[in-house]
Amino acid sequence: MGYLCSMRFDNIIGHYKLREQLQQDISHGRIPHAQLFVGAEGSGALPLAIAYAHRLITSSSKTSDDHHIDPLAHPDIHYVFPVAANDKIKKHPISSLFLEDWRSFVNAQPYGNLFDWYQEINIENKQGQIGVDEAQDIIKSLALKSFEGGYKIIIVWMAEKMNAAASNKLLKMIEEPPAQTVFLLIAEDEGQILGTIRSRCQYIRVPQLTQSEMVNALVGRFEIDYSVAQSIAVRAQGNFNKATDLVYRDSEEQLFDTWFVQWVRSAFMVKQNKSAVNDLMLWSFEVSKTGRETQKRFIQYCLHIFRQALLKNYGMNSMVIDPLTTDGFSFDQFAAFIHESNIIPIREALEEAFIHVSRNGNSKLIWTDLSLVLTRLFHKKPVEL
Repeated sequence: MGYLCSMRFDNIIGHYKLREQLQQDISHGRIPHAQLFVGAEGSGALPLAIAYAHRLITSSSKTSDDHHIDPLAHPDIHYVFPVAANDKIKKHPISSLFLEDWRSFVNAQPYGNLFDWYQEINIENKQGQIGVDEAQDIIKSLALKSFEGGYKIIIVWMAEKMNAAASNKLLKMIEEPPAQTVFLLIAEDEGQILGTIRSRCQYIRVPQLTQSEMVNALVGRFEIDYSVAQSIAVRAQGNFNKATDLVYRDSEEQLFDTWFVQWVRSAFMVKQNKSAVNDLMLWSFEVSKTGRETQKRFIQYCLHIFRQALLKNYGMNSMVIDPLTTDGFSFDQFAAFIHESNIIPIREALEEAFIHVSRNGNSKLIWTDLSLVLTRLFHKKPVEL
């Protein structure tokens, strides 16, 4: 899945006013030494920050050609991102050991998320982090002179994954960096970043992409029909990474379709046949064997399907986008069981499970408990008016 994306302002999807402002700041020499790009998944915060770094490097260099510089390989642009030990890097993993994987990932999925990156480096079952070894490597890199005599830029993707030791070690450097050194931090959840680091950064708020920006990008990059692009843009809700996934509808989504149908069928049958509890237990054990990020994505998928079912049940057919269409499964019949009496507790149960999975809880217990909760909620009667 992917397309090559030159990391220049002209090739960034949407954000026209923000792109213009950033370019004007460079032209007028307004270059804060620490900037925090905050944007939701798929908003384009990473490609926007790389485009900014590209323009900053070429504006300050006497030798770089704007059209030939590769910001993913330039010696004065350093990348930091969450990593963990894998089959190749068994000890003391740091970003510089994963640069080949990083370039491949960003070229193919510039709007990709943390789960996509973990899959790229085969650490899906681990929690990546930016640790103290990484901070020490950054300090060593900044001790060297810039390759072309201009700016040196540190791009920290998913900065909220910096642990406390790394954050404290980098704090002084971010507060008083060497001359012509710029830190570009990128985060989805700024609240997880050390407050003293946040206070030393200028914020760049990256909004979600508009529907028209999404549609134009989908039509132009994937050569799909305008109506198809509209449908995808509505469902993706400003997340271009999700839109890209929907274009390809890869095997994971097909797997989620299968999981969901097996799950709700077994949950519905428990009331009539207690032996169906065994099917739920087996299903829970199978799902628990997958990586945490896969489980989290499945929960998000379930939330989407339940929302679609509620809309369907209330006759809002025009708002139902891409409902579950697995062979032998009646979405209409399923939707009749999702109503005002159970949608909120269903959503709360799924969100609670998401939190527990994120915190490395026991997956077997999480999915078993959630399954038993759903068997009760599915059969809850709607409020009679």
